[in-house]
Amino acid sequence: MSKITPVDPGAKSARRRARARRWLLRTLAVTVALLAVTGTATAIYVGSVSKSFTSHVRREPLLPPAASGTTSTGSDNQDEPQSDGHAVNYVLMGSDSREAKDAGAGRSDTLMVLHLAADRKSAYLVSFPRDLYVPIPGYGKNKINAAFAFGGPPLTIRTLEALLGTRMDHAAIIDFEGFIGLTEQLGGVTVYNAHASSSRGYDFPKGNITLKGDQALAFVRERYELPNGDLDRAERQRLVVQAILAKGLSARTLADPAAFTSFVAGVGQHLTIDDGLTDSAIRKMALSLRLTADDVQLLQAPISGFGTVNGMSIDVVDQNQMSQLAEALREDTMGDYVKNHPAK
Repeated sequence: MSKITPVDPGAKSARRRARARRWLLRTLAVTVALLAVTGTATAIYVGSVSKSFTSHVRREPLLPPAASGTTSTGSDNQDEPQSDGHAVNYVLMGSDSREAKDAGAGRSDTLMVLHLAADRKSAYLVSFPRDLYVPIPGYGKNKINAAFAFGGPPLTIRTLEALLGTRMDHAAIIDFEGFIGLTEQLGGVTVYNAHASSSRGYDFPKGNITLKGDQALAFVRERYELPNGDLDRAERQRLVVQAILAKGLSARTLADPAAFTSFVAGVGQHLTIDDGLTDSAIRKMALSLRLTADDVQLLQAPISGFGTVNGMSIDVVDQNQMSQLAEALREDTMGDYVKNHPAK
């Protein structure tokens, strides 16, 4: 058995790794907010937006067969779990390439579970750090992102189900670079740049700057000229994603059906969803939602600190709190979980 060597959880490098991933929550929040807005629109508008989305999205068999020892929070009918009075769990994976859905192709930098409450008035987006040290079915203990390299999305989902004892109803893979590319379609987005830098032929002065297309990608990729390296790069990525969300869901965009439908279509182009998430299921989910972007709470899976195993840096699972999170997901009591474990 590999021995875990504790590492000071207050160490600067550990804090940097933890903070550097927080922006990733915002990437998936774009999708959540889009669905929330769709759910409050008129039926005609929903139909138009839904068609625009579903005609561009890709479907693949991402889900593994149901494993023993897992409990479903939704309906037994995987085609229609969105409006039957049950909670629903989605696995959301972020990647650098749409081809990363295949085992060994690309890499998965983001792993989250989106829990939609049964009353559709609240949603919870739980991030699982890539260095979380967990059992991977058939491969022993390793970082959770290793599951993607070993067996692609099905093994990643199976690993989550084993960790939580809860069946995942649906799954999606998101191409992060594609989302950043939406800045071009939006006519640019404005962010505050804390550190002046130059990258790939572009200059980024300190202060408010407007970015789009390749310029935006250069901005979020740069780290060497930034004082805090990866930490500042992660902050830039978070800021740009937030700006895309704000502009894509702004009153001005929503008031222009053509512009909003085009934006939703752009999002769909950078998504791969499981083949059980049908057009009908997407429409029913959109119509059933009773929440806004403000009703989506962002959480991180509980860790007790940091350590090393065979020279590999890891995040150590807080077993007690993870059990409570698993129960909350199964029993649809995430509101109580958040009250008992407020964000620090």
